Amino acid sequence: MATGGQWDPISLPIRPGLYLNFVERALAQIAGGPRGVVGLPIFDYSGGELTAGSFYVVATEKEANEQVGKANAAPILRVLSGGAAEVLIYAVPEEVDYAAMRDAFEARPFNVFVYPGEVDSVEQDATVAWVARNRKEGKHFSAVFGGSASDDQDPAVGNARSIRLSDEYVVNLITGAVLGDGTELTSAEYASVIAGLIAGTGINKSITYVALPIADVTKRLRNSEINTALTSGSLVLVHDGRSVKVEQGITTKSDATARGKIRIMRARQAVATDIPATAKDRYIGKIDNNPAGQVSLIAAIKAYLETLEVNNVLMEPEVTLDPQRESKGDCVFLSVSYIEVDSMERIFLTINV
Repeated sequence: MATGGQWDPISLPIRPGLYLNFVERALAQIAGGPRGVVGLPIFDYSGGELTAGSFYVVATEKEANEQVGKANAAPILRVLSGGAAEVLIYAVPEEVDYAAMRDAFEARPFNVFVYPGEVDSVEQDATVAWVARNRKEGKHFSAVFGGSASDDQDPAVGNARSIRLSDEYVVNLITGAVLGDGTELTSAEYASVIAGLIAGTGINKSITYVALPIADVTKRLRNSEINTALTSGSLVLVHDGRSVKVEQGITTKSDATARGKIRIMRARQAVATDIPATAKDRYIGKIDNNPAGQVSLIAAIKAYLETLEVNNVLMEPEVTLDPQRESKGDCVFLSVSYIEVDSMERIFLTINV
């Protein structure tokens, strides 16, 4: 199990490392490190410099054209246009093996994963399972999906996909985009822009109501259809008469009473990635497991969380030794709590006249 994975109190991990669990206060109601990197498999790179099975980091249009060929660069450019700092591309061998491709990505750092276009339901399901397995093992990243042109014309199809792909780290776009020149992109193609947007947005910001540089959506949804989409966990693009906006930045882990928020998800990913990374570099195997060492570790984690507090990611962080489990030998048990900060998205007025 990788450093930073989940731990089970009745079956403690064997490998040295820092293990943490998120304990949600109300189950019934239910970023420190480099960010902005999108993982993108490339299936067509003829005319470029990539060799099969290789990785390359792209940050500019020039690099994209050189690496995969100008004719194949569109998915990379869409990711960059969304706001990602870099795109980690992988040249998928001709004898396409999706499982091998995903395995290759596991050894590389990135924040959001997206396909350049549509993949079938089998691969979608396998990718969601991959995201969930990596989360359990301590590697935290999200994935963005979309559908075909015909799927985009029927929101019920997109919503069914969201329900099937339900996961707190997964985003499913159900509306296609019309560019300024009239070109139509399916939701699966435009998902790369959304991946770039998610990666490039600070963890203390929401993508809700972010205006997108497109002319229209391929299907405008009625109010009732938008409501159904949101409760299904679908990411929807809406033309409000002036511009196209993201209706609400949500993951597929949503229902009628609680919507999984991309902002909250990315903040959790940051905490779950940064604290173990710092512990691995500065604490594991380097300090004594005695009161002085424990105080040092607690102070470091508290300082990190307080930095997030100052930047409006969370509030009221607390870090203490876990009173339910004794820290001794080579094991340290900590209890970490804080209040997650969301964006103000629904405002209700009562006007008395």
